[in-house]
Amino acid sequence: MSIMFVGQSLTDTVFDDFSGDAAARWDFVADGVMGGVSSGSLERFDAGLRLHGMVSTRNNGGFIQMRRRFSEPWSKDASGLRLSVRGNGARYYVFLKTPGLARVWHSFRAAFDTTESWQDIDIPFDMFAPSHMGMPAMVRPSEVNSIAIVAYGDDYEADVSVREIRLY
Repeated sequence: MSIMFVGQSLTDTVFDDFSGDAAARWDFVADGVMGGVSSGSLERFDAGLRLHGMVSTRNNGGFIQMRRRFSEPWSKDASGLRLSVRGNGARYYVFLKTPGLARVWHSFRAAFDTTESWQDIDIPFDMFAPSHMGMPAMVRPSEVNSIAIVAYGDDYEADVSVREIRLY
């Protein structure tokens, strides 16, 4: 497991390779914290972590996620994230959080689509959009302190696996 710190060269770009006790670094969160009824789990397998379950928009719900918080900032020179993922063909999201966001549900968000085969997906930081009005227009990588892989916004069966996250 690696984290890219401020001042570190971009040649060391692995943020998480899901080795060791990856499940201890990542939390599972569902919309039940807000009254929703989505359900699921996070499970470790030999190549990474798998987020799966049922996303339901009933009762003001609509998400399950795997989330990691961290305290060391990413390099301000990073221009995006590279995810190594596979899934069930559904659309998923990366949510980034920074200190000072007005509400717990605020984040910077970018979508990605999955296939059944492993693929690397590049998401430039300028593709992350603020979730709500009044937020800064762009995320600053050196301010990010939380990342989540999220099944969100519709009624569907979620199944997405992640084996590496890099900064580029």
